[in-house]
Amino acid sequence: MTLDILYQDDDFVVVNKPAGLLVHRTHLAKDEEDAVVQRLRDQTGKWVFPVHRLDRGTSGVLVMAFTPDIARRLASQFAESQTEKTYHCLVRGFAEAKGIIDYPLAKLNEQKGRSRFKIEGTEKEAQTEFVRLARYEIPIPVSRYNAMRLSLLKVFPKQGRKHQIRRHFKHLLNPLVGDSCYGCRHINKVMKETWPEDFRLMLHASKLTFSHPTTNQEMTFKAPFDDSMNRLLERLVQYEHL
Repeated sequence: MTLDILYQDDDFVVVNKPAGLLVHRTHLAKDEEDAVVQRLRDQTGKWVFPVHRLDRGTSGVLVMAFTPDIARRLASQFAESQTEKTYHCLVRGFAEAKGIIDYPLAKLNEQKGRSRFKIEGTEKEAQTEFVRLARYEIPIPVSRYNAMRLSLLKVFPKQGRKHQIRRHFKHLLNPLVGDSCYGCRHINKVMKETWPEDFRLMLHASKLTFSHPTTNQEMTFKAPFDDSMNRLLERLVQYEHL
Protein backbone atom coordinates (compact mmCIF):
# COMPACT_ATOMS: atom_id res chain seq x y z
CA MET A 1 0.00 0.00 0.00
CA THR A 2 1.25 3.48 -0.85
CA LEU A 3 1.61 6.15 1.80
CA ASP A 4 -0.20 9.48 1.72
CA ILE A 5 2.57 11.98 0.92
CA LEU A 6 1.78 15.45 2.28
CA TYR A 7 4.93 17.14 0.94
CA GLN A 8 8.16 16.24 -0.83
CA ASP A 9 11.22 18.15 -2.04
CA ASP A 10 14.90 17.32 -2.59
CA ASP A 11 15.64 17.27 1.15
CA PHE A 12 12.78 15.48 2.87
CA VAL A 13 9.33 13.96 2.58
CA VAL A 14 6.33 14.29 4.90
CA VAL A 15 3.68 11.58 5.12
CA ASN A 16 0.46 10.89 7.00
CA LYS A 17 1.53 7.69 8.74
CA PRO A 18 -1.27 5.13 9.15
CA ALA A 19 -1.95 3.59 12.55
CA GLY A 20 -0.44 0.15 13.02
CA LEU A 21 2.63 0.72 10.85
CA LEU A 22 6.17 0.82 12.24
CA VAL A 23 8.38 3.77 11.34
CA HIS A 24 11.32 1.39 10.93
CA ARG A 25 12.35 -2.05 12.05
CA THR A 26 13.63 -2.24 15.63
CA HIS A 27 15.34 -4.85 17.80
CA LEU A 28 11.90 -5.55 19.27
CA ALA A 29 10.40 -6.18 15.82
CA LYS A 30 13.37 -6.99 13.63
CA ASP A 31 11.41 -9.63 11.70
CA GLU A 32 8.77 -7.09 10.68
CA GLU A 33 9.19 -6.38 6.97
CA ASP A 34 6.53 -3.69 6.54
CA ALA A 35 7.50 -0.22 7.79
CA VAL A 36 7.39 3.42 6.65
CA VAL A 37 11.08 3.36 5.67
CA GLN A 38 10.59 0.38 3.34
CA ARG A 39 7.38 1.72 1.81
CA LEU A 40 8.83 5.17 1.15
CA ARG A 41 11.98 3.71 -0.36
CA ASP A 42 9.85 1.78 -2.83
CA GLN A 43 7.45 4.68 -3.38
CA THR A 44 10.01 7.46 -3.97
CA GLY A 45 12.86 5.38 -5.34
CA LYS A 46 15.20 6.94 -2.77
CA TRP A 47 16.73 5.91 0.54
CA VAL A 48 15.04 7.65 3.46
CA PHE A 49 16.33 8.36 6.96
CA PRO A 50 14.09 8.77 10.04
CA VAL A 51 14.04 12.23 11.61
CA HIS A 52 11.70 11.48 14.53
CA ARG A 53 9.34 8.68 15.38
CA LEU A 54 5.70 7.96 16.04
CA ASP A 55 4.59 4.90 17.98
CA ARG A 56 3.29 2.05 15.87
CA GLY A 57 -0.31 2.70 16.91
CA THR A 58 -0.10 6.46 16.35
CA SER A 59 -1.12 8.03 13.05
CA GLY A 60 -0.28 11.41 11.56
CA VAL A 61 2.49 13.74 10.41
CA LEU A 62 5.86 12.01 10.02
CA VAL A 63 9.05 13.42 8.45
CA MET A 64 11.75 11.44 6.64
CA ALA A 65 14.97 12.88 5.20
CA PHE A 66 16.67 11.87 1.96
CA THR A 67 20.22 12.21 3.33
CA PRO A 68 21.85 11.59 6.73
CA ASP A 69 22.92 15.25 6.92
CA ILE A 70 19.38 16.56 6.45
CA ALA A 71 18.15 13.98 8.96
CA ARG A 72 20.65 15.28 11.55
CA ARG A 73 19.66 18.91 10.95
CA LEU A 74 15.97 18.18 11.31
CA ALA A 75 16.44 15.84 14.27
CA SER A 76 18.30 18.56 16.16
CA GLN A 77 15.18 20.76 15.97
CA PHE A 78 13.15 18.00 17.62
CA ALA A 79 15.86 17.35 20.24
CA GLU A 80 16.05 21.04 21.13
CA SER A 81 12.24 21.50 21.27
CA GLN A 82 12.30 23.91 18.31
CA THR A 83 9.31 22.28 16.64
CA GLU A 84 5.62 22.84 17.36
CA LYS A 85 3.54 19.66 17.59
CA THR A 86 -0.21 19.23 17.87
CA TYR A 87 -1.92 15.93 18.58
CA HIS A 88 -5.50 14.80 19.07
CA CYS A 89 -6.39 11.99 21.44
CA LEU A 90 -9.37 10.32 23.10
CA VAL A 91 -9.00 9.60 26.81
CA ARG A 92 -10.90 7.93 29.63
CA GLY A 93 -13.05 10.10 31.87
CA PHE A 94 -14.03 13.75 31.87
CA ALA A 95 -10.71 15.57 31.56
CA GLU A 96 -10.27 19.14 32.76
CA ALA A 97 -11.17 21.90 30.27
CA LYS A 98 -7.48 22.73 29.86
CA GLY A 99 -4.20 22.27 31.66
CA ILE A 100 -0.47 21.72 31.59
CA ILE A 101 1.04 18.42 32.73
CA ASP A 102 4.50 19.10 34.15
CA TYR A 103 5.82 15.68 35.10
CA PRO A 104 9.40 14.45 34.52
CA LEU A 105 9.73 11.17 32.63
CA ALA A 106 12.41 8.55 33.15
CA LYS A 107 14.02 6.49 30.42
CA LEU A 108 12.30 3.16 29.80
CA ASN A 109 14.03 -0.21 29.73
CA GLU A 110 12.60 -2.08 26.76
CA GLN A 111 14.65 -5.23 26.44
CA LYS A 112 12.86 -7.87 24.42
CA GLY A 113 11.07 -10.39 26.58
CA ARG A 114 11.05 -8.18 29.67
CA SER A 115 8.36 -5.98 31.13
CA ARG A 116 8.79 -2.26 30.53
CA PHE A 117 10.06 -0.39 33.58
CA LYS A 118 11.56 3.01 34.37
CA ILE A 119 15.28 3.45 34.90
CA GLU A 120 15.60 5.47 38.08
CA GLY A 121 17.80 8.54 37.97
CA THR A 122 17.16 9.21 34.26
CA GLU A 123 14.20 11.59 34.70
CA LYS A 124 14.01 14.52 32.30
CA GLU A 125 11.62 17.44 32.30
CA ALA A 126 8.47 17.00 30.24
CA GLN A 127 5.51 19.33 29.78
CA THR A 128 2.31 18.65 27.86
CA GLU A 129 -0.39 21.27 27.40
CA PHE A 130 -3.95 20.26 26.50
CA VAL A 131 -7.37 21.67 25.69
CA ARG A 132 -10.57 19.65 25.90
CA LEU A 133 -12.62 19.75 22.70
CA ALA A 134 -15.53 17.52 23.73
CA ARG A 135 -16.64 15.03 26.35
CA TYR A 136 -18.95 12.06 25.93
CA GLU A 137 -21.09 9.90 28.17
CA ILE A 138 -22.00 6.60 26.52
CA PRO A 139 -24.73 4.47 28.19
CA ILE A 140 -22.61 1.32 28.24
CA PRO A 141 -21.53 -0.16 31.59
CA VAL A 142 -17.80 -0.27 32.25
CA SER A 143 -16.47 -2.13 35.27
CA ARG A 144 -18.45 -0.79 38.27
CA TYR A 145 -19.80 2.25 36.39
CA ASN A 146 -23.15 2.49 34.58
CA ALA A 147 -21.78 4.59 31.74
CA MET A 148 -18.52 5.16 29.88
CA ARG A 149 -17.07 8.67 29.99
CA LEU A 150 -14.55 9.87 27.42
CA SER A 151 -12.90 13.18 26.42
CA LEU A 152 -11.50 14.37 23.10
CA LEU A 153 -8.39 16.50 23.59
CA LYS A 154 -6.05 18.68 21.55
CA VAL A 155 -2.54 18.20 22.93
CA PHE A 156 0.69 20.19 22.64
CA PRO A 157 3.78 18.32 23.94
CA LYS A 158 6.77 20.59 24.44
CA GLN A 159 9.30 17.77 24.23
CA GLY A 160 9.25 14.38 22.56
CA ARG A 161 10.01 12.00 25.40
CA LYS A 162 9.32 8.30 24.91
CA HIS A 163 5.54 7.81 25.05
CA GLN A 164 5.22 11.31 26.55
CA ILE A 165 1.54 11.89 25.81
CA ARG A 166 0.52 8.36 26.76
CA ARG A 167 2.46 8.42 30.04
CA HIS A 168 1.36 11.93 30.97
CA PHE A 169 -2.33 11.18 30.61
CA LYS A 170 -1.92 7.95 32.53
CA HIS A 171 -0.39 10.11 35.27
CA LEU A 172 -3.58 12.25 35.21
CA LEU A 173 -5.70 9.07 35.44
CA ASN A 174 -7.05 9.87 31.96
CA PRO A 175 -5.29 7.16 29.91
CA LEU A 176 -5.70 7.03 26.15
CA VAL A 177 -8.34 4.81 24.62
CA GLY A 178 -6.79 1.82 22.85
CA ASP A 179 -3.48 2.07 24.71
CA SER A 180 -2.35 -1.47 25.49
CA CYS A 181 0.61 -0.35 27.64
CA TYR A 182 -0.77 2.49 29.75
CA GLY A 183 -4.50 2.35 29.10
CA CYS A 184 -7.54 1.10 31.01
CA ARG A 185 -8.24 -2.54 30.20
CA HIS A 186 -11.96 -2.15 31.06
CA ILE A 187 -12.43 0.76 28.64
CA ASN A 188 -10.38 -0.98 25.95
CA LYS A 189 -12.39 -4.18 26.28
CA VAL A 190 -15.73 -2.39 25.92
CA MET A 191 -14.55 -0.23 23.04
CA LYS A 192 -13.16 -3.25 21.18
CA GLU A 193 -16.39 -5.20 21.68
CA THR A 194 -18.63 -2.27 20.70
CA TRP A 195 -16.70 -0.89 17.71
CA PRO A 196 -14.19 -3.61 16.75
CA GLU A 197 -13.58 -2.32 13.23
CA ASP A 198 -12.44 1.07 14.52
CA PHE A 199 -10.64 0.08 17.70
CA ARG A 200 -7.09 1.45 17.77
CA LEU A 201 -4.80 3.66 19.82
CA MET A 202 -6.69 6.94 19.66
CA LEU A 203 -3.69 9.21 19.16
CA HIS A 204 -3.07 11.26 16.03
CA ALA A 205 -0.23 13.68 15.18
CA SER A 206 -2.36 16.27 13.43
CA LYS A 207 0.02 19.20 12.91
CA LEU A 208 3.77 19.83 12.83
CA THR A 209 5.75 23.05 12.35
CA PHE A 210 9.52 23.28 11.89
CA SER A 211 12.16 25.20 9.93
CA HIS A 212 13.25 23.96 6.53
CA PRO A 213 16.79 22.56 6.97
CA THR A 214 18.10 24.33 3.85
CA THR A 215 16.08 27.55 3.46
CA ASN A 216 15.14 28.12 7.13
CA GLN A 217 11.58 28.83 5.97
CA GLU A 218 8.92 27.93 8.53
CA MET A 219 6.98 24.90 7.32
CA THR A 220 3.65 23.66 8.69
CA PHE A 221 2.01 20.35 7.79
CA LYS A 222 -1.40 19.02 8.74
CA ALA A 223 -2.66 15.44 8.52
CA PRO A 224 -6.37 14.54 8.53
CA PHE A 225 -7.75 11.78 10.75
CA ASP A 226 -7.96 8.36 9.15
CA ASP A 227 -11.29 6.65 8.40
CA SER A 228 -11.41 4.65 11.64
CA MET A 229 -10.84 7.67 13.86
CA ASN A 230 -13.34 9.74 11.89
CA ARG A 231 -16.00 7.03 12.11
CA LEU A 232 -15.55 6.57 15.85
CA LEU A 233 -15.71 10.31 16.57
CA GLU A 234 -18.81 10.61 14.40
CA ARG A 235 -20.46 7.82 16.42
CA LEU A 236 -19.63 9.59 19.66
CA VAL A 237 -21.25 12.91 18.65
CA GLN A 238 -24.69 11.68 19.74
CA TYR A 239 -23.32 11.07 23.24
CA GLU A 240 -21.69 14.48 23.68
CA HIS A 241 -22.07 15.80 27.22
CA LEU A 242 -22.49 19.59 27.29
